[in-house]
Amino acid sequence: MWRFREKLSSFINNRWLVFVAAIWIQSCGGVGYLFGSLSPSIKSSLSYNQRQIARLGVAKDFGDSVGFLAGSLSEILPLWGALLVGAIQNLVGYGWVWLVVTGRTPVLPLWAMCILIFVGTNGETYLNTASLVSCVQNFPKNRGPVVGVLKGFAGLSGAILTQIYALVNSPDPASLIFMVAVAPTIVVISLMFIIRPVGGHKQIRPTDDLCASIIYTLCVLLGVYLLGVMVIEDLVHLSHTVVLIFTVILFALLLFPIVVPLTLTLSEEPKPSAEEVLLLPDTHGQGTSNSKEHDQEIIFSEFEDEKPKDVDLLPALERHKRIAQLQAKLAQAAAEGAVRIKKRRPRRGEDFTLTEALIKADLWLMFLSLLLGSGSGLTVIDNMGQLSQSLGYENAQVFVSMISIWNFLGRVVGGYVSEKIVKDYAYPRHLSMAVAQGAMAVGHFLFAMGWPGAMYIGTVLVGLGYGAHWAIVPAAASELFGLKKFGAIYNFLTLANPAGSLVFSGILASYIYDHEAEKQAHGGRTSIFGSFSRYILLEDPPKCVGSICFFLTFMIMSGFCIIAVILSLILVYRTRSVYANLYGRAQR
Repeated sequence: MWRFREKLSSFINNRWLVFVAAIWIQSCGGVGYLFGSLSPSIKSSLSYNQRQIARLGVAKDFGDSVGFLAGSLSEILPLWGALLVGAIQNLVGYGWVWLVVTGRTPVLPLWAMCILIFVGTNGETYLNTASLVSCVQNFPKNRGPVVGVLKGFAGLSGAILTQIYALVNSPDPASLIFMVAVAPTIVVISLMFIIRPVGGHKQIRPTDDLCASIIYTLCVLLGVYLLGVMVIEDLVHLSHTVVLIFTVILFALLLFPIVVPLTLTLSEEPKPSAEEVLLLPDTHGQGTSNSKEHDQEIIFSEFEDEKPKDVDLLPALERHKRIAQLQAKLAQAAAEGAVRIKKRRPRRGEDFTLTEALIKADLWLMFLSLLLGSGSGLTVIDNMGQLSQSLGYENAQVFVSMISIWNFLGRVVGGYVSEKIVKDYAYPRHLSMAVAQGAMAVGHFLFAMGWPGAMYIGTVLVGLGYGAHWAIVPAAASELFGLKKFGAIYNFLTLANPAGSLVFSGILASYIYDHEAEKQAHGGRTSIFGSFSRYILLEDPPKCVGSICFFLTFMIMSGFCIIAVILSLILVYRTRSVYANLYGRAQR
């Protein structure tokens, strides 16, 4: 009995169990990616036009990215509390939308529907923050792959929920909104007590690389499987039995990762690593002793800044002895009040607060690069339907599904490649982001040209590049600005996504598309204020046909992606010494 309790405790506190639970939460936590499937039922039930649906889409984008409150609450509440808040927001927001759409409550004005969509989608930020904070702390030396897998499953959640909905086969389209409101809430409440830091930096094992390979292989298999299922279901009418078999296989693939923590628990006990213990001190439940250690760190770091230069010229043994004596005297003087130690500002690679990070050029370089890169990528995702139709493709859903899968694979591959760069070469992670943004610049150019087959290649390049951003940026932020306030800093950076979408999609793409559509409708003549008046009055614009509809938009976004590459390379140059210190020692 005692042995069983010991094994159960080991299983519950296994960092791989936390990682698997976070994967499951992320698998249903990206409900914003389902908005394209939810909007038709909202549009038909409430008699909205396309402009009003676009307003709801903007509210969705902001809800998905504005995570200041989530980041702040994750520092105050336990992570299960933050998850609970996110689950409640999801249930209330989308649950109320379902009640309105099905006529169970009075119809609300458009601004109120925007608030509900914002509240429901904003629940994602709590799930993302809790999952990333716990897993980055539990896997401090594998941040890139861990973030890539978690963000990848978030991007794939739309396809997963769509497949489950296909099994339900409800004749009421609004039932998908009900599933979006209820399913993530149930999953999060079931798993929220598992998501927490468990001292994962002390659970290093020789089999960790094998476990990571298993998870990565599963990710690729799941992405390829869902892509195949989507294509088959789109081309062939399948019976309910076949759909059931496809869904059972999907659940089997999703549940398979639990084998990893189970196997580790039943095998040898975890072996702590001194190197890992030193890498990430436990930031939870710190007592008086930790406070004293922090004071000592301030004293000794001040000494490093102020120590006499001739000390470094002494022989090694004498130098260490002299430094120890001086540190002891400084500590004693500080304790007696004879000297007052002034805490210095953190350096890159140390723990920053959000306020301290906001005055660093590195954060703003990262933010602007993300705004230009991911903002342009989100514009493609939001306009994929109109883009494919303007180029003569009748089935836009194929490209929507394709970019979703490539987005997922971009997150997984981006995390893996960026980790190889920092581990094998001790070079900044943003080098891989510059490559991703370069690929996106090419993809935008291909979309602008509208050549035969360019739509497929552009979808691959933009999907991979956009996804890579969300594996690289969170890991890089944790390395440059520390883990202590990671939730707040990460959620600040995510504001770049809706900001970029607002500029590129909400203003640039929509205005140019409507302008070109009016020119075609009026034989090449249009009023200067015609498109703008339609934008304000929420009128349905005429449809535009041909590559000219998005030509200027994509050429502009291609140019901005090149600027994003330059910003990323500047960040690489500025932070190369930080990564040399963080990962250079591991190479020796």
